[in-house]
Amino acid sequence: MPTKQQQQALRRLPAVHLLLEHPALSSFLERFSRKTVVEIANEVLATERRRMMETDDPIPPDPERIVARIAETLDSLTAPRLRPVINGSGIVLHTNLGRARLSQAALRAVQDVALSYSNLEYRLHTGQRGSRHEHVEAVIRRLTGAEAALVVNNNAAAVLLVLRTLALGREVIVSRGQMVEIGGSFRVSEIMRESGARLVEVGTTNKTRREDYEGAISGETALLMKVHTSNFKIIGFTESVSREEMVEIARKHGIPCYEDLGSGVLYDLRARGIGEEPTVQECLRAGVDLVSFSGDKLLGGPQAGIIVGKKKWIDALKKSQLLRALRVDKMTLAALEATLLHYLNPEEAAREIPVLRQILKKPEEIRASAERLKERLQNALGEDLQLEVIPTASEVGGGSLPGVELPSFCLSTSHRRMPVHRLEEELRRGNPAVIGRVSKDRLLLDLRTVEEEEHPHIEAAFRRVLEGQNGRKN
Repeated sequence: MPTKQQQQALRRLPAVHLLLEHPALSSFLERFSRKTVVEIANEVLATERRRMMETDDPIPPDPERIVARIAETLDSLTAPRLRPVINGSGIVLHTNLGRARLSQAALRAVQDVALSYSNLEYRLHTGQRGSRHEHVEAVIRRLTGAEAALVVNNNAAAVLLVLRTLALGREVIVSRGQMVEIGGSFRVSEIMRESGARLVEVGTTNKTRREDYEGAISGETALLMKVHTSNFKIIGFTESVSREEMVEIARKHGIPCYEDLGSGVLYDLRARGIGEEPTVQECLRAGVDLVSFSGDKLLGGPQAGIIVGKKKWIDALKKSQLLRALRVDKMTLAALEATLLHYLNPEEAAREIPVLRQILKKPEEIRASAERLKERLQNALGEDLQLEVIPTASEVGGGSLPGVELPSFCLSTSHRRMPVHRLEEELRRGNPAVIGRVSKDRLLLDLRTVEEEEHPHIEAAFRRVLEGQNGRKN
């Protein structure tokens, strides 16, 4: 039971109908239904009642403060939850930050399709119903050399579709060294179970030989499967079976060979001295029957799962009832097609696709960009901000190119009167949010993943934080 003081304080809380007459809420009554505004006002008052009940000597809040809380809550209803951030982490494919940035051409393609009707499942040359899968299949085939192609909503969906369609109730042979778990608790063994296929592990964690596959094949074997191990790597005393050998074994026994490539590479980064990731093209040239990979990793496009390979098997996947649940929408197809078209000219792909551009950035370019940002912030924000350009190492992320470090430079920042954790938090919570990493009492912004056009936004973010600090001090 509330005490006498609590009861008296609770009676002094303003009624909802009086709060709604406040001029500060008039605009919200135009933007929202009266029912919504009343609900929010009641929620704010309920919070105040709980607070007052928790103290022996409650003080009723100022009505102005209650109105301000109502207005703030209503404003937050329309504030986007998903919004842009500036990635100063140096991780090019940062899963938590949305992985690949789209090219300008991909953005325009999405906008064009989203703002109008489209020929998503309509053949303009015949006037008859078509298939959404037709829009990108031709360019994927041209780029990869595949007989056929299919796009679903992500690579996990691609794996599920292949296993469910081609191996339901039958065995799939996988090396024990490839039984990995990647981000989001995605386990090869679990997806195998969900698909209805039966997993057969061969070899050991560090060594799998040809005879291990040969000895496991039976009349129940549906697939030989090779799995990309993402950011897990075994080094030292190891042995594995090449894809060429796996193809040879599969053909000998009349079963398909399927490779889950993870991050599909169409641009050969090895030619630029970066990593050892095989391209989709060479996997198909080796004779792999089906290859699946992501659209939003090294490819640099929207989230998608792309399956390429022999027409016989792709046609079987296209007939699956599961495909409707896994299909992509018009905006994904528009962005994916625009991204793929860049690859018709590798130089254009390296220039226009943000993922490739950031991976291929030269350290001296990054250093020059960091120096420009340093000068901009120093001139605008004064000596209290301590700035230094220092060398660092970036990573590709997203389970792509494991173990590969890219030489980079970052802007190291600190403030004379603000703790570094507070600076990091204030920048992270701003709009746009600026994401960096804290190391040795300094906030580091890696310029590999920061575009030049983002410099003014970073300056504005620092200005907002530092002006707020000065306001609190005064």
